[in-house]
Amino acid sequence: MADAPVQLVIGAAGAIGSATVRRLSAAGASLVLAGRDEAALKELATETGGEVRTVDARDWEQVQELVDGIVEHHGRLDGVANLAGSVLLKPAHLTTPQEFDETVATNLTTAFAVVRAAAPAMKRTGGSIVLTASAAAQIGIANHEAVAAAKAGVIGLTRSAAATYGARGVRVNAVSPGLVESQLTERLTANEAQAEGSRRMHVLGRLGQGDDVAACVAWLLDPATSWVTGQVIGVDGGLGQVRTR
Repeated sequence: MADAPVQLVIGAAGAIGSATVRRLSAAGASLVLAGRDEAALKELATETGGEVRTVDARDWEQVQELVDGIVEHHGRLDGVANLAGSVLLKPAHLTTPQEFDETVATNLTTAFAVVRAAAPAMKRTGGSIVLTASAAAQIGIANHEAVAAAKAGVIGLTRSAAATYGARGVRVNAVSPGLVESQLTERLTANEAQAEGSRRMHVLGRLGQGDDVAACVAWLLDPATSWVTGQVIGVDGGLGQVRTR
């Protein structure tokens, strides 16, 4: 499709990423699937179509080269979702410097690298950048210090970048999930007692699925939401705002 929007999904092989790719594919987007697991990306691409690009989004130069290559090949970049992330559940006093650095790199540095590369690439045509925050950055949850700090940085980045690039027609928003069932959270959800405790924290009484969050990501990437920017949208079963009885 000649006029299909060019959409880049980083972390495309994850639970939220793959669900996002399926939604964008069904909508007719021209897709670029990026991440570190080339085999998983290729498997997804056989189902949804799209180009596969391996990238370590913690590396600013790799992200810049990825974006530059898309613009050179397609002539434009209409949207990018950074869905790279990690989960570290430790109190601050048990978190090593290496664990903290890795958590910040995977969750915040990737987001910054994407904004830095993608916003200038969209300045002629406008576009949408979607980042990933977390309910843990908006409320106090025990043993989430490192990831909450990194995701709080994503929230600040989202709002500042939205202010900086809005005049160029570039929108920057973030989704803020609760606990989503995925490979990243498997050690939590595999334990039924822990999973039940987590379900009780979400007023809707269940854990999230990748497609719950993907629905919001795809909505924010859609040009129909062209008057939405600087928002951090909780897709979290109520975790970030309301309490169960």
